[in-house]
Amino acid sequence: MSDPPIQQLIRWEENGAEWRVVHVSDELAIVDLCTCYGEPIDQLESTDPDVIAWLRERATSSA
Repeated sequence: MSDPPIQQLIRWEENGAEWRVVHVSDELAIVDLCTCYGEPIDQLESTDPDVIAWLRERATSSA
C-alpha cells in the first residue's frame, strides 16, 4: 500500500473490510487489517503523530 496510513484505513473501510487498533502510544500505532468477518490478515504500523492522534479518536473501523 502506497497511500498515507489514514487513507489506507479509509480505503480499507470503503471496501467493506474492518480494522482495529492493537496498540497506540505516543511513538507507535499498530492496526490489524481484517476481513469483513473480522479475521486479521495484515498489520499497519505508523510512527506518524497525525496517524496516532487520528487513531486515538477511533479504536475500530466503522464497518
